Amino acid sequence: MNQIRILIVDDHPVVRKGMRAMLETEPDLQVVGEAKNGAEALEGFSAHRPDVILMDLVMPVMDGIEAIQKIRGCDPRAKILVLTSFTSDDKVFAAIRAGAAGYMLKDSDPEDLVRAIHQVYRGESSLHPAIAHKVLAELAHPAEARPRAEALTEREKEVLAFIAQGLNNNQIAEKMVVSPATVHSHVNRILKKLQLDSRTQAALYAVRSGYITIGPEGDEMGGLSGSQ
Repeated sequence: MNQIRILIVDDHPVVRKGMRAMLETEPDLQVVGEAKNGAEALEGFSAHRPDVILMDLVMPVMDGIEAIQKIRGCDPRAKILVLTSFTSDDKVFAAIRAGAAGYMLKDSDPEDLVRAIHQVYRGESSLHPAIAHKVLAELAHPAEARPRAEALTEREKEVLAFIAQGLNNNQIAEKMVVSPATVHSHVNRILKKLQLDSRTQAALYAVRSGYITIGPEGDEMGGLSGSQ
């Protein structure tokens, strides 16, 4: 069995030890290191090359946002799952912009955290429901100006809409009757064309650009829009 190698980054020793004890009850998860701030996270990433980094945000020396930016700057393939107590907009959206693939809260059920780790490891995004609601609420605001994106094909627009609905590659493949590898290729091309770093950012772009509409309670109201 291939194990997912994890680096835990948190400034509280009790949290790190408790997290390690919980995760190591899972046969396919292995904690390869701990760090108490962002600077140590950089060192731990270089030393251990973990598959997934669990990153706290508010820490001394170097905070989690800066650590995410620096780690992703060293290796854009790094997979980082934020695990924090903070739900403020400045933390949530700064982490997503920095390149975090997921955002979970410390009061999450252990099963949800383990599921999120597996999703991020597979290259998917994972958001705590409270955070997902904030993301959807943010979509009501006009998008900030960004570089002109290369036009998507109709097939890529279809994949983008499914990403915005939170579907993983296997689920998208089933709906489109193609292989997961084909979906993976589509996703990579979409991110490159839109100049984005993650599926979470792609989901934000999809709703803001009209590929999928969101109802008043935050539910998906439809598929592809006729725009763009």
